Amino acid sequence: MLTVPDAAPTILLHPVDTVRVARRPIEPGQPVGVPGILARQAVPSGHKVAIRPVALGDSILKYGQIIGYATAPIEAGDHVHLQNMAMHESEVHHEFAADARATPLLPEAERRTFEGYLRADGQVGTRNYIGIISSVNCSATVSRAIADHFNNKGGLEGFPNVDGVVALTHGMGCALSLKTEGYTYLARTLSGYARNPNFAGILMIGLGCESNQISFITEKYGLEEGPTLRTMTIQQLGGTRKTVEQASALIREMLPAANAIPRTTQPLSGLKLALECGGSDGYSGISANPALGYASDLLVRNGGTAVLAETPEIYGAEHLLTRRAVSPAVAQKLMDRISWWRDYTERHGMELNNNPSHGNKAGGLTTILEKSLGAVAKGGSMPLEAVYEYAELIDRTGFVFMDTPGYDPVAVTGQIAGGCNMLIFTTGRGSVSGWKPVPTIKVATNTEMFEHMVEDMDFNCGGIVTGEDSIEAAGQRMFDKLLAVASGERTLSEIYDYGDNEFVPWQLGAVT
Repeated sequence: MLTVPDAAPTILLHPVDTVRVARRPIEPGQPVGVPGILARQAVPSGHKVAIRPVALGDSILKYGQIIGYATAPIEAGDHVHLQNMAMHESEVHHEFAADARATPLLPEAERRTFEGYLRADGQVGTRNYIGIISSVNCSATVSRAIADHFNNKGGLEGFPNVDGVVALTHGMGCALSLKTEGYTYLARTLSGYARNPNFAGILMIGLGCESNQISFITEKYGLEEGPTLRTMTIQQLGGTRKTVEQASALIREMLPAANAIPRTTQPLSGLKLALECGGSDGYSGISANPALGYASDLLVRNGGTAVLAETPEIYGAEHLLTRRAVSPAVAQKLMDRISWWRDYTERHGMELNNNPSHGNKAGGLTTILEKSLGAVAKGGSMPLEAVYEYAELIDRTGFVFMDTPGYDPVAVTGQIAGGCNMLIFTTGRGSVSGWKPVPTIKVATNTEMFEHMVEDMDFNCGGIVTGEDSIEAAGQRMFDKLLAVASGERTLSEIYDYGDNEFVPWQLGAVT
């Protein structure tokens, strides 16, 4: 992808591109890396500079793809951004399953392994938590009080193999119709977390009178109460203090068995990796995201699963995925979700180009088309095996897609509900979230931010931008890091105990 010498001030991503990306700030009058072209305005690092004239209304190309249209005449050397570029409705050409092929798996004897927790249902955990799931906001305070007793007041003493107790609380669960998409997504999310293999045990707590009854969830999704899944309601037990006492007693009963579970060598078919980016910048699609794509390809070839998400952030690049679909039906399902989003945003007086965010634009991204082309790079090059709706159980190995919003906490919550037990999160501006019970590997797109936020970033892809590293080499190291963390190496968000507040189910529909 990088076709210019290391010393050049800009990066050319495709021979037909009309813009290059600045490796470092370029002042007016300085060369941009093309003979005879000087910068006509200041170009911040990660931003675009024109390398040929573009007439008003003509398309602007990056990655060899249209990222927007000139809203004013552009001269070679101009800074190309919000002041002279915008997008039209995406009208890309689709060729369903044109590149369809079988996933090129490595021979079983050559596949890598990791050390994980084998569960009774055959799933494999990368961590060993106890989870408390509140069915409604009204049981959130009690759920957090119980988790606090174990995490901060000595309740886990003598159980070193238990990573912690996680309270999964939210602001929903009542005043909603059980016939709506919003209820379906909430119930599916809660049941998915109850099944996630990073939990050795689950306690579900409700108030008692809420719309979102625990019994509805357990019956619909086949969750059977037993030693590792218990349920209760505050009203039935007689109040908050009694609930805390009885809940704590139930968790104490779970702890010895959870603590006794050993890590054992497991195939990578036991890994489901959530691919996520947040706080993206102009380098995301050049360094960290392509490196993650390379790592996700390695995972898939070794028998694992990589889960791309954030439907608004593939908009304008979805044709690159439909070509890779294993069948026209899989491609059509992806297009159906795109159509749903077009209708959804129109109904709410929005447009898909409301994304990128303020920080994305400050980092050099101008339109959602540009952001999407960089975001899709996280998905590597493997065949697209399946498309899932939000929080659906991921039951296929290989590269798959889940329909989620572009808002990171909501997107990752859906992926974890689907069964993801690992997360790699790329960021150019510096996102700092963690997602218990899943370890979060934070990947920096540029060295400046990595060094500035070194206590939050686990991995640096900035060398790709400077020419000191390659996508392949960084992707291989990232894959090795993935297996080390899956086997127990702690990430920075785990060391600092972050991740208690990122459980955010997708809220849809009216609250009455």
